[in-house]
Amino acid sequence: MLKRLIDGLFRGGNVNDEEIPATQYRDYLITPDPQSAGGQYRVSGWIRKPIEDGKTLEHRFERSDMVGSRQECIDLTIQKSERLIDDLGDQIFEKR
Repeated sequence: MLKRLIDGLFRGGNVNDEEIPATQYRDYLITPDPQSAGGQYRVSGWIRKPIEDGKTLEHRFERSDMVGSRQECIDLTIQKSERLIDDLGDQIFEKR
């Protein structure tokens, strides 16, 4: 357990030993990546969209939202990602 905690600290607080499978929403793939912080989890993850020639567009995000359980964080990440996709669509991949 101590090794896992120390490893998580050196990976930027991510203590996900198991990869969370992507959830498909429209033409996008949402992969939650809960970040452990002070006994809670920060909403973060990836939104990806496969395009032609085997390439993939991707957007990494991390929000200030904190929740008490890992599963609640995963659910909230998916919910917020779907909203972001609905609001912005492919604009999320544009450089700002």
